[in-house]
Amino acid sequence: MPLSSSGTTLPPTITPQREAQASPISETSLALPRVIAHRGLSAHAPENTLAAVRAAHTAGCRWVELDVQQLGDGTPVIWHDAGVRRCSNGRGKLRHLDLAQAHQLDVGSWFSPAFRHERMATLDEMLALIVECDMGLNLELKISYRHSPAALAKAVVPRLLAALPPSRLLVSSFDRDALRTARDIETDPHRLRLGLLYDKLPKGWRADAENLLAYSIHLDWRKLKPAGASAVRDAGLRLLCYTANNPAVFRPCWAWGVDAVISDDPTCFTNALS
Repeated sequence: MPLSSSGTTLPPTITPQREAQASPISETSLALPRVIAHRGLSAHAPENTLAAVRAAHTAGCRWVELDVQQLGDGTPVIWHDAGVRRCSNGRGKLRHLDLAQAHQLDVGSWFSPAFRHERMATLDEMLALIVECDMGLNLELKISYRHSPAALAKAVVPRLLAALPPSRLLVSSFDRDALRTARDIETDPHRLRLGLLYDKLPKGWRADAENLLAYSIHLDWRKLKPAGASAVRDAGLRLLCYTANNPAVFRPCWAWGVDAVISDDPTCFTNALS
């Protein structure tokens, strides 16, 4: 059953995190869970909304993966697409909206009537909820056409560092410029852990990881190969896979050295792992 956006927050289920070790690109002791909720609990609530994060927390998820972009007025909001048509009752590009216009959109009814009048969340609103629920956050810096990677990182990263401890924060992106700006803002890889997002493991990934003092590699699980997984692990990096929803089909990937899976429905993996 879908949970409404006004669902009650349950007591936190996060386990204590440990301190990082010395080497900036070695496997640190950040206690990532085996399963992370993709865009919140997006199998049961509208993706990238406060309702989806509340639902993930209620389901016992310790971490969520979310996307952040900027509106035309520079406000960072939790949103995946370049436009609003797929996940709202409106049309148009995100870069053409200001916050007042964005807040007029219903971003829940497309998923279910139970989420009618759900509003687009700003980054600040989402961080307040993450803190309230004592959850960890993998935030993707999402760069759409005509959006500035540097501007997004400068608007987002200071807010993240002020709101969350390093043990509960991982910033990822497909965009190297966004990650480079993030690293310039916080040069200590233990204060800000960065994840390199790829469709599949490319040539040059090692250089990217070294240049950015990266913590993790994030790959499409359908394109993961045992040799690639082994290379990532041998480099001392964490390996995360997106977006898997069938534990039985995904099972061989665990043996290859995957650290965590990002799933629309983490509960199916939790049950399988149990």
